[in-house]
Amino acid sequence: MSKKPKKFGKKNKDFTAQIFKILSKEPSKSFNYKQISAALELSDTKSRNEIIRDLKLLKAQDKIHETEVGKYQIISKSEYYEGTIDMTSRKSGYFVCDELEDDVYVPFINLNHALDNDKVKAYIYNRRSSRKPEAEVLEILERAKTEFVGVIDIQKNFAFVTTTNAKMYTDIFIPKGKINGAEHGDVVLVNMEDWPKKADSPFGSVIKVLGKPGEHNTEIHAILAEYGLPYDFPIEVEAYANKIDTSITPEEIAKRRDMREVLTFTIDPKDAKDFDDALSFQVLENGNYEIGVHIADVSHYLKEDTILDKEAYDRATSVYLVDRVVPMLPEVLSNFACSLRPHEEKYTFSAVFELNQKAEIMNSWFGRTIIYSDQRFAYEEAQSIIESKSDTIPAEISLTGKEYKAPQAIVEATLKMDELAKILRRKRMASGAISFDKVEVKFNLNEEAEPTGVYFKVSKDANHLIEEFMLLANRKVAEFIGKQKKTFIYRIHDEPNEDKLFNLQALISKFGYKLDLRNKNDISKSLNQLMQDVNGKKEQNLVDTLAIRTMSKAVYSTENIGHYGLAFDYYSHFTSPIRRYPDVMAHRLLQYYLDGGKSVDEETYEEKCRHSSDMENLAAQAERDSIKYMQVKYMQDHKDEEFLGVISGVTEWGIYVEIIENKCEGMCRIREIKDDYYTFDDKQYALVGEVSKNILQLGDEVYVKVKNADLVKKQLDFWYIKKKE
Repeated sequence: MSKKPKKFGKKNKDFTAQIFKILSKEPSKSFNYKQISAALELSDTKSRNEIIRDLKLLKAQDKIHETEVGKYQIISKSEYYEGTIDMTSRKSGYFVCDELEDDVYVPFINLNHALDNDKVKAYIYNRRSSRKPEAEVLEILERAKTEFVGVIDIQKNFAFVTTTNAKMYTDIFIPKGKINGAEHGDVVLVNMEDWPKKADSPFGSVIKVLGKPGEHNTEIHAILAEYGLPYDFPIEVEAYANKIDTSITPEEIAKRRDMREVLTFTIDPKDAKDFDDALSFQVLENGNYEIGVHIADVSHYLKEDTILDKEAYDRATSVYLVDRVVPMLPEVLSNFACSLRPHEEKYTFSAVFELNQKAEIMNSWFGRTIIYSDQRFAYEEAQSIIESKSDTIPAEISLTGKEYKAPQAIVEATLKMDELAKILRRKRMASGAISFDKVEVKFNLNEEAEPTGVYFKVSKDANHLIEEFMLLANRKVAEFIGKQKKTFIYRIHDEPNEDKLFNLQALISKFGYKLDLRNKNDISKSLNQLMQDVNGKKEQNLVDTLAIRTMSKAVYSTENIGHYGLAFDYYSHFTSPIRRYPDVMAHRLLQYYLDGGKSVDEETYEEKCRHSSDMENLAAQAERDSIKYMQVKYMQDHKDEEFLGVISGVTEWGIYVEIIENKCEGMCRIREIKDDYYTFDDKQYALVGEVSKNILQLGDEVYVKVKNADLVKKQLDFWYIKKKE
C-alpha cells in the first residue's frame, strides 16, 4: 500500500515552546503578546490570538506568572535545566539531568522535535492532576545524531525513510531531488538536514544506498551505519599507512631493552589475526621468576597529529561483529607490523615483573623493548598443556591440524605461569573482585557467512592465565603513574547503584537466591556466590545478564576512582593498543613520563577519554546488534522445530523467551497465548491465566516455535506452545 503524504501543518498551532524560549532568554524581563508575536515574526490576527491563548494556558498551569496586566515572566530560573532525552519505544521520553534526583517524564506533545539522546534545554513543572513532575523541551542544544538508517518508500513526488529504531518516532521526508539514485524498498543512510516548525517530519537527503533489505552485507553495513561506524578506510589513510617504514633497524634496537633471547610466546584465539600481547618467562638466579608482558609498540608507528592518528582517534576502537572485524588501524599495521607474530622480531612496550613463589611482586620495570616470539599458541593448545601436564598437543585442537610436541621449555613456562596466575586470581577475588564469566554466544559460519551452528565461548585456565598477567600489567602501569600524581588515562568502574541491587535481589529471590547488601565487601562476595550458584543452571544466562546490568559502566577518565569490579585502586588499559586508542595514549604518556616529562593538561585528556568511552559504547551496541541479526538469521532455518526456553522477561504485552540450546531470544505476545486469557501481574512479574490461574514468570521453562524472524528489525517472534511440567 502506498503511503499518503503527510500534512505539514495544524489548525491550532501550539506556540508554548517558542514562548518559553523567548521568556527564558531574558528571565528578568516581562513580555506582552505583541512583543512575543514580533519576536516570532507573526503578524496575522489568528496567530496573535493563539499566542494570547497559550500565555493564559501557561499561567493557569503555573509555568509563568503575570507581572502586570497582559505582561508575563518566567517564574523561576531554577526550573530550567540542560540535559538529554532518553526516548522510550512509545513516543514519549524522559529528561535526564545530573542536577535532578530522578529522570522526568516528557510526553510526546512536549518533545518539540527532540530525539533520543539529544542535548536539550527543558522546563520542569508539576501536573495539576497528579502533582508528578513533567518536562517540556524548550530548545534543542545539540543533536545526538543526524544520520539514520532506514528503508525508503518512494512516491511520485517525494519519498519517506522509515527507520527500524524503536526509539525513532518519526520517519524522514526526502524531496524527490535528494533520493540519490535509491530505488523503492532500498536500505539507505540519510542525513536529517532540517525540521521546519510546521512539519510533522524532518527533511533529509539520501547519503548512501546500502542495498536490499535482508541481504547479508546490506544488514551488516546498516548496523555499522546506524552507529556512525565506518567499514573501510579512506584511500589517503591506507596510502599513508602503506608508506610507513616497518623495518627493524639497529639504530632503533639500540634505544631499547633487547629481550630477543628470552623465551617468549603468544596465546590467542584460534582465529586471531592480530596479536597484541606476548609473555616471556625466565627463572632468575635467586629462584624468582621474571615474567614480561610485551605489548605491540603501536605508538612507534602511529605518530601524533598525522592523518593516520586522526583516523585511529576518531574510530577509538576496533569493532568486532559476528562475521568480521572493523579494525582501528589499517591491516599493514594491525595484522603485520604491530602484530607479534611467531618467529619475527617486533618492537614492543613492556611491563617486566620479578615474582617470587607466592606471586608477590619483588620488582617492576616499564619501557620499550624488542622481542622475538618463539611460538604461537591457541587457547585450546595452552589449555591442553595445563590439563594434561604433557607436551603432546592433540591433532583435533592443534593449529596445524596435526599432533605435535610443544617445546619442553614452553610447557614448563606455561605450567609455572598458570600456577602463579591462579595465586594472583585468588588474591584478587579475596580483595573483593567480582567474577563475571558470562557465556558468550558464537556462530559457526560457512563461506557465505551463513550461520551453520551455535556454540558458547567459556573461559578456562588458559584464558585466566593471560587475563591475570594483562590485569597485572594494566594495574601496575596505572599505579606507577598514579602515585606520581600525573595526568593519566584510567579505566574506572564505580560502585553499583543501590536501587539496582535491590531490584536484582527482588528478581533473583524468585529463583531462591539472595544477596548480602550490608556493605561493599559483602556485596562483592554474595555476587560471586550468586555466579557460582547459577553456574550450569537453566537460569544462568538470565541471572548473569541481570547481575551485569546492576553494575555501573566502566569508562575512561583522568579522574581515578579505582575499579570496583576488579577491586583495584589503580587500573588502566595498556595491553591492547592495536584495537583500543586509550592504550595508545597510555603508552605515549608512560614513555613521556619515563623521559621526565611534566604532567600533561588534564582537561585535554578528559575530553579524549569521553570520546573513547562514547565510541566504545557505540561499538558494543553494534556488536550486540550483529549477534541479534545472526541469531535471527540462524532461526529462519529452524521454523518447524520446537524449542525449550526460559522466560527471560515479562511485560504487559507478553513474555520474552530465551532458547536454552542457543541463547536466541524472542517474544510470545500475550494475545497469542491461547490456552487461557492472561493478564499481567506487575507484583509477581508474571502473566496469570484468569481461568486456570496458570502463572508464567521469570525462569519458567516453556516450549516455543518460531513465528516470525525479521532480519531488518533483528527481531524474533515465537508461538507459545506450553509450559514444561
